Amino acid sequence: MKSTTLVDEFEHYSTWRDAVYVRVEALRDWLNVQELGDAESEMRLNQLLGRLQEDKLNVAFVAEFSRGKSELINAIFFSDYRQRVLPSSAGRTTMCPTELFFDPLRRPSLRLLPIDTKTREGSIADFKHDADAWTEFPLNLDSAEDMSATLMRLADTVDVDASTAEAFGLINPADEETARSLERDGSIAIPRWRHALINFPHPLLKQGLVILDTPGLNAIGTEPELTLNMLPSAHAVLFLLAADTGVTRSDIEIWRQYIAPVQGASRARLVVLNKIDGLWDELKTQAQIDAEIAKQVASSAALLDLPPSQVYPVSAQKALVAKVKRDAALLTKSRLPELEAALSQELIPCKQALVGESAQAAVEDVVIKTTELLETRLATIQDQVDELQGLRGKNRDVIQHMMVKANEDKQQFERGLEQFNALRNVFATQVEALRQRLGMEALRNEVRHTRQAMEKSHFSVGLREAMGRFFRQLDGNLDASSATIKEIRAMMTAMYQKFSDEHGLAAVNPPDHSLQKYRKEMARLERIFDERFNTVFKMLTVGQHQLTARFFETLASKVVQVFELANSETEAWLKALIAPMETQVREHKLQLKRRLESVSRIHAATETLDERIAELETSIGSVSDQLDSLARINLRIADALVDELGGALLAKTA
Repeated sequence: MKSTTLVDEFEHYSTWRDAVYVRVEALRDWLNVQELGDAESEMRLNQLLGRLQEDKLNVAFVAEFSRGKSELINAIFFSDYRQRVLPSSAGRTTMCPTELFFDPLRRPSLRLLPIDTKTREGSIADFKHDADAWTEFPLNLDSAEDMSATLMRLADTVDVDASTAEAFGLINPADEETARSLERDGSIAIPRWRHALINFPHPLLKQGLVILDTPGLNAIGTEPELTLNMLPSAHAVLFLLAADTGVTRSDIEIWRQYIAPVQGASRARLVVLNKIDGLWDELKTQAQIDAEIAKQVASSAALLDLPPSQVYPVSAQKALVAKVKRDAALLTKSRLPELEAALSQELIPCKQALVGESAQAAVEDVVIKTTELLETRLATIQDQVDELQGLRGKNRDVIQHMMVKANEDKQQFERGLEQFNALRNVFATQVEALRQRLGMEALRNEVRHTRQAMEKSHFSVGLREAMGRFFRQLDGNLDASSATIKEIRAMMTAMYQKFSDEHGLAAVNPPDHSLQKYRKEMARLERIFDERFNTVFKMLTVGQHQLTARFFETLASKVVQVFELANSETEAWLKALIAPMETQVREHKLQLKRRLESVSRIHAATETLDERIAELETSIGSVSDQLDSLARINLRIADALVDELGGALLAKTA
């Protein structure tokens, strides 16, 4: 039996990505050897190579308890391993959000974050940098039984009193459901762990697949980082229902609050109706069974406001059995191949398009800039050849005049350099103003002031005002930064045009830059603030310290990430804005110097005219060869980028 469609497509995608990496790396190395690269080009190519090397494909599985998530993960991704990687049995097997991935720098292990970290400051992302916060269990890859026993720790619970559970943010004492969950002694069972990390050397995980298993509405609702970061960043979200329970109220709540709002061209959202084998009845015909499944699909789709075609009925358990036993008929009956086909068609092409567009944009910018540099160099050398050939048979007075003209051109350009240096001073001033608004120091000050205001406030209105002011101030900083960015680009556009008109430098259209996507992300976070924090109920039912901690653990930490990305992208844009001008100025200055030296040597009779022309013609040949080599390298990258996923073996032949 062949590998599943999704697994096969992902392996092809990885091969394609590796081929692109090899060829982009070849471009970077060639530029360095030829001494044609500059700091900005090298930075862009290194950033691209880093993204390709660290590229991940994030797939999230979301459902209430006992919907069969773990079994579906095993069936889709791990059937070739001939065992269940994730524990799957009756009842709750995964009590906390779990990430499966591979990190070659760490040993195979299960790392668990204790639930009591909820009372400490810091998000899950923060705790990932604190090795001491985790409890680690090595995975014995040589023993399926040992590994299964270790992973069963994901189901660990601990009994605590209601006040402790409330402090962890896991229950609301005023909720009727909470009262029913309490034991006679007032205790309640809660997950022992807050988050789990499984480092596992599976081939797909080695290639960059990351799987997120999110167990139930309670876990999602009490771990805001899931809804702020992890689910929105997933390239695909699979939402599971179960045919034996139907669509429950909590299913609908998860869908409407956490899955349906996740949008974007790179996001695939699929609904899976699992456990259809419960509808298989030997006393019914296949047509009757199919009709019953179709009825459940239609009912589920209606409750989620989806067309029935977006709900995929499967039996994950039977699919896993079929793959392990190589039973093609049972696999077909499980209907998993239809889900895998839909997932591969929505997920892989979108992911490839995103990575390909990013790679193409970076490579095009570098290649165009390098091509313009070489073409300018070629034209300048050709002008020198034409100029020297025009001296054949001329007397020394003509050569003297040409030397004077070359010196005048050099002096005129040096005066232009004074203007350029003055412009750079203005540029530096505007950049500093931009950093004052957008920079991380300004953000850290705002975070500190907001925390102090919230901690000093004695009333809910003060808390709400402090949090609201936080967003208003940062929105204002983004708007002011956008205005400064427009001013900087307009100034550089004028300077590029001036140098082109006065000195014949190649016309350059400075790259544009926008903070709009970060403004949209801030708007999304503000909506979450209004829904989760800025409510009278929340102010009355959650303690001041706990509300402050949650705000900074979730929203404020996410805002910091947004500004870090905005800063990184803006700094890269600033380098890209000034680098072409600096490169052109440096190249033009060098060619003017060589031209003056050439005419001077001929005038002083230290070099014959024919010798200098021959030397320049050799240089023309060398530059032409560089242009040809650059075009070939660019074509190889283009070939890799447009290659169909189905047959690429370019990484092996590059």
